[in-house]
Amino acid sequence: MTPVELSRTVLCAVRRAVDEGELSVAVPARAVVTPPGPGGQGDYSTNIALQLARPAGQTPLRVAEVLRPYLMGAEGVSGVEITGPGFLNISLDGSAVAGLVRRIRLDGSRYGHSDDLAGEVFEVRVPYEVRAEVLADVLARIIGAQGGRVDVSHDVGHGASRDIGHGASREAGHGVVRALVHGVRRDDAQGVGDDDRGGTVLRPVPAPEDPAPLGLDAARWALLHPAPHDRPRITADHLVQREGNPLFRVRYAHARTRAVRRNAADLGFAARPGPLDAADLVSLLADYPRILATAVAPATRSSRPSPHPLVVVDFAAPSRLARHLVGVADATLALLPAVLPRGAEKPSAAHRARLALAEAAGAVLAGGLSLLGIDAPDHL
Repeated sequence: MTPVELSRTVLCAVRRAVDEGELSVAVPARAVVTPPGPGGQGDYSTNIALQLARPAGQTPLRVAEVLRPYLMGAEGVSGVEITGPGFLNISLDGSAVAGLVRRIRLDGSRYGHSDDLAGEVFEVRVPYEVRAEVLADVLARIIGAQGGRVDVSHDVGHGASRDIGHGASREAGHGVVRALVHGVRRDDAQGVGDDDRGGTVLRPVPAPEDPAPLGLDAARWALLHPAPHDRPRITADHLVQREGNPLFRVRYAHARTRAVRRNAADLGFAARPGPLDAADLVSLLADYPRILATAVAPATRSSRPSPHPLVVVDFAAPSRLARHLVGVADATLALLPAVLPRGAEKPSAAHRARLALAEAAGAVLAGGLSLLGIDAPDHL
């Protein structure tokens, strides 16, 4: 069960409590589900009881007590504890972990994709600047993976509009770097704003120098990994094949998942999802669809009339995805030494389950790198 699915489960519990007359509130559009904080219990935590307490006219603890039995009866939930002022900490059963791994291996690099934004069109304006172009390209990829489309135009009077939405190819993104990495006009303005001609203007901190000498993959990573308001570092550090280089760790972790699969085949055993103790990696893999979904966010303020007034593009999404992949890579590299049997040890159910989890992690890394327009090599 992913956080997105668990969020729906929480909302279902609220709806059932309302239908039974135990709560008198409007069912919210979304429920926030996150990993528990330091010292927290369970796999996930939600503050839905605190959110509903005031409109329900009850204390958060009372709302949590009402919701707890409905959550306990949900498929895949093994336990629910109430902590603090009314947080609901949810534990998932072992079959939920195996089910998640099966789903990722079945979906492959398309895990986390959906049709949630089908029919949605988002207008984005960018200056003629390489970092803004690459960010817009990746936003279009992420939103396209959810069925939406991004119409990008340049923030000049004669700029031609282009549609780089659903199904944008890797080659198109590469063309952005090749075409714009030399001789770009840099804009000193930074941030995000509404343009009088429509659409939202994306103005990240510009690249301080030409990233082309880094090569395509490292150049894109250098522009995407920092938050839009942070100055990107265009240095050879992005090329170093050492653990201190986040791009190397992400690509190396992906290559290692492919290697252990080949090694397991040589040893005569295959992956089989099952219970295992790898909470950090499982949590990161489960959270991946939510990371993709944050490319759009509910509007926090009103603006001029728009065909899609309820959601806006979140320009931090590419950076958020890159950083999430670093977390997945680090957790994967910690798992890999235990995947294969050692010496005369025979492959066990635990080895098969770890191999399945490693393959799932590799699929997420490959899919995430593809959305960033970066190659995920099988050998490194």
